[in-house]
This record gives sequence, C-alpha cells and structure tokens, in this order.
Amino acid sequence: MQGFDQKMCSGGIIVYTMYRRPTKRQQTIRQVITYIAMTVSVLVIVTGVTLILLGYRLDTNNGQLEQGAFLQFETVPSGATITIDGQTLSARTPAKNTVRAGTHTFVMQRDGYETWQKTLDVKAGTLTWLNYARLVPKDRPAQTVAAYATIAGSLATADGKTMLIQKQASVPTFDVVDLRSDDVKTSTITIPTTVYSSVTTAGVAHTFAIDKWDDGGRYALLSHTFGDKKEWLTLDTRDVAASKNVTKVLDLDISSIVFSGTSGNILYALSNGDIRKLDLSAGTISRSLVTHVTNFDLFETNVITFVGMDPADTTKRVVGLYREGDTGAHILRTTQSDAATTPLHIVTSRYFNQDYVAIAEGTKVDIVRGSYPSSAADDTTSLLPFTSFTFGTNVDRLSFSPDGDYLLAQSGVQFTSLDIEHERFNNYTVDVDSSVTVAPFKWLDTDHTWSDYTNQLTIREFDGANAAMINQSVTGQGVALTQNGRWLYSVGKTETGYQLQRVRMILP
Repeated sequence: MQGFDQKMCSGGIIVYTMYRRPTKRQQTIRQVITYIAMTVSVLVIVTGVTLILLGYRLDTNNGQLEQGAFLQFETVPSGATITIDGQTLSARTPAKNTVRAGTHTFVMQRDGYETWQKTLDVKAGTLTWLNYARLVPKDRPAQTVAAYATIAGSLATADGKTMLIQKQASVPTFDVVDLRSDDVKTSTITIPTTVYSSVTTAGVAHTFAIDKWDDGGRYALLSHTFGDKKEWLTLDTRDVAASKNVTKVLDLDISSIVFSGTSGNILYALSNGDIRKLDLSAGTISRSLVTHVTNFDLFETNVITFVGMDPADTTKRVVGLYREGDTGAHILRTTQSDAATTPLHIVTSRYFNQDYVAIAEGTKVDIVRGSYPSSAADDTTSLLPFTSFTFGTNVDRLSFSPDGDYLLAQSGVQFTSLDIEHERFNNYTVDVDSSVTVAPFKWLDTDHTWSDYTNQLTIREFDGANAAMINQSVTGQGVALTQNGRWLYSVGKTETGYQLQRVRMILP
C-alpha cells in the first residue's frame, strides 16, 4: 500500500510525497529490536536494584563497584540521631544504612541522655544489628519505693515483674513486690510453720535464704538451715499455703536443686552425687540420670550440663550433658587436671537452630556447635569445634546471654565476650582496686549485664562497652529492669536502714 505525506513549503505551497508502508519483515525486525531493548532495560534495572539491595555502591574515588555492609539502628528510647564517622544521618532511630566495609565509629544521641558510641569493623555483605543501644539518662536520681529497717536478702524474677524481699534471715516472711506498673504494690506472706522442720525445737537456730525463681516467676526456691541440717522449700508466692518442703515430701538429701518449667512441681536435684528428676505433685523420684556429679545446671527445661568424675576412673574429671529421655550422659571432655587448681565449667545454649556448648578448663575456653548427640549414641562428633580463646588466669565463670547470641567469660576482673553471629571477640578489664572481689556479672536483659561491686550498680553491654554507673546500691541484692524498660530497681542503704529504690531509665 502506498500513501502520501503532505508538507508545507515556503510560499504556502503544499507538497505531497509518496511513502511505502513497512514490509512484514521490517515490522518484525523493529518489534524484535524494541523487545530486546525493553528486555535489556529491565535486566539493567533489576541488576541495579539487586546490587543496591546487596549493598553495592560505585566508589567515585576509584570508579569501582564495591559491596558495603548493612547496619540496623535502634535505641531505647527511639528517636535518637545517628552519626557515622562524624556524618549525621537524616533519619533517626529506628533506621538502617549501608557503609563501606571496614572500621567505623557509630554515635547515637538524644537530648537528656548520655551519648552512645561504638567502633566496629564491619564486613562486606554482612548485617550488623546495632539495635540494642539502651540510652542512659544524664540525670538519674534514685526514688524511694519502700523503706526497711533491715534486709536479709532480695531477688528479682528474670522478666523484671516481681521482686522478693526478706527482712530477717531467721523469719520466713517475705515481701512480694509487684513491679509491673509505675504504682508498685507489695504483699507480705509468711510460710506456714507446718511446712518447715524443727519449729518448736528449743535452741535450734533457723536461717532461710532465697535461692532462685522458677521460669514463670511464681515459685521461689528457699534453703532452710536449722542446726546442722538443711532442707529445701518451694515458696508459692500466690498461694503461700501451697508451699512445699521438697526434702520432707521426697525424703531426699539434696545439695543443689533447680526448677524445670513453670509448674513449681518439676525439679532436678543433686543428691549424693546423682542427678534425679523430682515430681512433687506425684511424689516421685526418678532413677539416677547422671552419677558422680559435683555440680550441674539446667538449660531450658530438659538439658542438663554437669561437671563430675568419670564413673569408670574417678581419678579423671569429666564435663558433659544429658537430655531427658537419653539412655545415658554424653561425656564431652575427660581430663586428669586437679580440681583444686584447674576449675572446669560448661554451659550450653541454642542460637539460630544450632546448639552451642562452651567448656572452660583452667585458662582456656573452647566452643563447639552443631547438634546434641543422639539419644543412645556415645559419638559426640555432631558437635564440631567453633572457636577458642585463652585467659591469663583461670576462668571463674561462663554464661550465655538469654538469647544465646553472646558468650561471656570472666576471670577475676578480666572479661572476654564473643559475638556468636559475627565471631567477634571483645576483651575488657574492670578498673577496680586489687582488694575488691568482683562477683560474676549477671544478665540484665538480652544484651546488657549488671554488677554491683563496691556498692555501685553498673550496667554494660555484652562487650563491656557503654558502661554506666546508675546509682549506689547494696552488693549482693536483687536488681530488676522492668519489661517496658522504664524503671531499674535495686536495694540501697539509707541513714536509718535500707530502701527499695528505682531509677527512671526512660524519661517522660
């Protein structure tokens, strides 16, 4: 088919020109070229977006495409400014950003709070969560919640909802302090005399001590010493009449004991070197689960870690683990080191569906990971070496953080933390007089520890950074951070006695 185009020439003359319609072949070629151009454009856009999402940026200094490191920022409270290597971002926390691989200094700041700062070496293609920054108010006066003439002991639940306060060690009376709201409520309970022994025996001195809480924060384990004897009690803080004497109910000599779960009835106990499972509601004692044990601990509800002697050769010491349902204990290490000079420790946790076990023998700490050995197997190769480190002196304590992403090792005033995800070590030393004994640090939340040596309550991040002395407190007493993070509770000394006190951590 032919057609005409008209064009206006100078002088107003219209000129008609003939054109030819493109052939089918020409149309096909044009369509193919168009489709190719569109496809290439889409591929370029998708590739560019993918590279951006993967953290790649064009370095204008050298003209090369380089992959950066991802960062996620968050603070408590939120709304803090973020500065990276002196450059302030436009966004406030929570926020995300990408930086070049390498060492960078990160600063987060909000009015009324101390400056948070950390220097990290970040790797290309990795995600670093800086979402644990707890900003500490610059002005933090201690508020009195309750006054006491004496305090023999106190202990907070792990979730910061409740604190148990004992005024006199010789009397089984306790204040149960509800910390769930700003308006603190206290109830007083006393264990019935029918629960504990030798109530009317003349000349017998009684001492009650708070040992630990259960996972649900309702039941507390108490030790009761009377004369030269000792027994264990479970205190039901919601129904004190339902409190029980574990030792009498099961007629069992117990040296140490822990709750399993939240019912208050299931426990694991060490008795004459044997670990046994106890059921108070059924009144039953299990067979010996592990023998020749010197000390043990419980992870979650059914994984026991222990230190003891080799049943086949009691000149050798062992560390291992046992899970409910296993046919026997799994020995992870055997050593002939002297117990008096070479301490042994073992802890376990779980992170991203992998089991981690840390073992300290003397000055060295070894971490393995993988999966716990199968129920009936003696083969422990399912746990493979992960990393190791060494102290200059013997390790005093090992602990995993509540979420299992950090390991903290302590040797006197020296500490080493391990960030499991990034395999990043941090070493720090507490600056304190050599005559001061630094008790084991305790976990305040999933990322922070607290300590109270020299009667000062101090919080730190898992790696020792951003330490802040909160207030004066009594060493050895309970500390609680409420679930909303608003208040930090502790016990302080006054001119006339003691007080339950709190510091506001999130300003109004």
